[in-house]
Amino acid sequence: MSTTRDINSERLLNKIGEAYRLVGNRSKLYDGMILNRSLIGRLAMKFFWQLNDEKYEEFVRQALAGLSDEFSGRLLEIPIGTGALTMPRYKKLSGASIVCADYSEEMLTSARSNANGLSNVEFVRCDVGQLPFDNESFDLVLSINGVHVFPNKEAAYSEMRRVLKSGGIFSGCMYVKGINGRTDFFVENFCERQRLFTPPYETLTTLSERLKEMYSSVEITHVEAFAGFVCRK
Repeated sequence: MSTTRDINSERLLNKIGEAYRLVGNRSKLYDGMILNRSLIGRLAMKFFWQLNDEKYEEFVRQALAGLSDEFSGRLLEIPIGTGALTMPRYKKLSGASIVCADYSEEMLTSARSNANGLSNVEFVRCDVGQLPFDNESFDLVLSINGVHVFPNKEAAYSEMRRVLKSGGIFSGCMYVKGINGRTDFFVENFCERQRLFTPPYETLTTLSERLKEMYSSVEITHVEAFAGFVCRK
């Protein structure tokens, strides 16, 4: 029997899904920002996220710090979004088996387009809070700009760890609160209202404490309000 909490969580997830459906249908605009290529995207990166061109490059290195150029195991990326950041890297990982997951079918459609027929990449629509994968089935779980979106963060953290093999790597990046006032204002007054982000958010301190409780080794960095993490189970 569904509880009121379950129903509310499902409603929130559906609202987030609708928001990212709209984003997926405007994937070129989104990719222009996340890749720091379009004029609007570069202005947004500088004004709202405080990332100039140099810091943007640091952000990308941080986001992909846990994924080596020689990786050849089984990888889960969730959420995949449009795949704009990671597909160029996946094209070089011919020995890897990659699963790209997202709740938004529109995002998955955009990611398939960016994959351009990669044979070692599979796409799955699912909820990060209920992953349809066996325990310890991935060597690496990659989550780029995902946790600040997920409505049930406790379930998301638990599920991503569950499907990771012992000795495997959990890595990626997320927005953290309390570093940049302008960014925090933008997140609260735009991203939340558009259902693009979902509170509560980690701080650098809470993120470090949480991950150290879950993983045997943890490395955390940050570029402005984006924290990067590389953890070993």
